[in-house]
Amino acid sequence: MLGIKTYEIADHEKAMLFRKNSFKKMLEPGRYWFIDPLNELRAEVHDCAQPKFQHKLAKFLLRTYPQLKSDHFDDYELNDSELGLCYVDGKLADVLPPGTYHVFWRQPAEVKVERLDISREYRVADNVLSLLVHSDYFRSAQAAAAMVYYAEVPDYAVGLLLVNGHKEGLLPPASYGFWRYNRNIAVKLVDLRLQSLDIGGQEMLTKDRVSLRINLSAAYKVEDAEKAAMQLADYADFLYRELQLALRETIGGKTLDELLAYKNAMNENIFRTVSAKARHYGLHLSGVGVKDIILPGEMKTILNQVVEAEKAAEANLIKRREETAATRSLHNTAKVMEGNPTILRLKELEVLERVSDRIDKITVYDGLKGLMNNLVQLPVDGKS
Repeated sequence: MLGIKTYEIADHEKAMLFRKNSFKKMLEPGRYWFIDPLNELRAEVHDCAQPKFQHKLAKFLLRTYPQLKSDHFDDYELNDSELGLCYVDGKLADVLPPGTYHVFWRQPAEVKVERLDISREYRVADNVLSLLVHSDYFRSAQAAAAMVYYAEVPDYAVGLLLVNGHKEGLLPPASYGFWRYNRNIAVKLVDLRLQSLDIGGQEMLTKDRVSLRINLSAAYKVEDAEKAAMQLADYADFLYRELQLALRETIGGKTLDELLAYKNAMNENIFRTVSAKARHYGLHLSGVGVKDIILPGEMKTILNQVVEAEKAAEANLIKRREETAATRSLHNTAKVMEGNPTILRLKELEVLERVSDRIDKITVYDGLKGLMNNLVQLPVDGKS
């Protein structure tokens, strides 16, 4: 019929009736007929199955019409230092940011908002953190990352908590969540395990102007995590540069022969120099060692020649010493035999025995006496 408007409100809906943009009343589920010849009525239908009431004039309507609020809605206005945990039918459904205004239908869902003051206590409770991080709703909406800073500190490390650039303390191994609202949160992990640091292929000149390449290895760990993280932008890079400088200083102050002969002394000097500086920044240097000393090809050839000459000279010296000793022994033997015919005779028989061992067959003339007289002239009256 002309001038009559009909509105049908479903069971899960409610409608706000306006005349000339002025609110008149709330329409519950059902069918309604209104005579409106001038077309002044307008009904806004809202889904009550969605607990949150979304309307650009929500605050104005509830403050202007108190009865509307008391009959149908609950509202929550959060100040700048508090947020709200919104539970729907006992389950966490949303996090309400600070400084916001929210309106919820009283029916059909049961809505409860828990207010949290985050002006001082900004760590997320463990039970809430578990829901925010692992809940399917928050992960799919990517809302948790915007609301909460999440960090895991493993067993082998500690975490340095920074709030708005200021150090707040150290975090032992665990999982942590912090509300991001009104502050900038960061957790810097510091590894406490023993770590190795390699400095490879360093081109250097020795004191005697020999070019070589050295590979150095060091082991260290962080003893004071707070000092190392706050005073050094990158403590591994700092230690690398200090070891590199100490290595150059040590190599430049020694000749090649000294480096090759006293390799352990070089390690100790580098360790002593760097260890004191590292300790000042909360680092403990466990050990330093030169792994390789690499010489150019021509220098290797020269050193090989030097070593070969040295070994040849040593061998020649040993040979001369042995010859001298043998000659001295022979001279002493001759002097002994010169004054003692019996010893001389025994020596001759010894030589004869050795000669006989090499003779396969002997033809004897004039008997044994002739053999002895021909082979050995016996001394007579001290004369041979």
